Amino acid sequence: MSKVCEITGKKVMFGNNVSFSINKTRRRFDANISKKKFYVPEEDRWVTLNVSAKGIKIINKRGISEALKEARAKGYTK
Repeated sequence: MSKVCEITGKKVMFGNNVSFSINKTRRRFDANISKKKFYVPEEDRWVTLNVSAKGIKIINKRGISEALKEARAKGYTK
């Protein structure tokens, strides 16, 4: 499963672990991604998406059809 949200476009970020002695080592910040199924009544089918927690909140607020339309316009999903 890729670590990219198909609604918001969130993906992995990189940064540093900083120790007490201020030594820096690279680390990655993974997005909170889950695979979830949604029913789209306009298309009369189930859609499986990789979505972040923020993406689920957007779907709950705007609705799956509106969220998918915006994500397709931005190129996050097919």
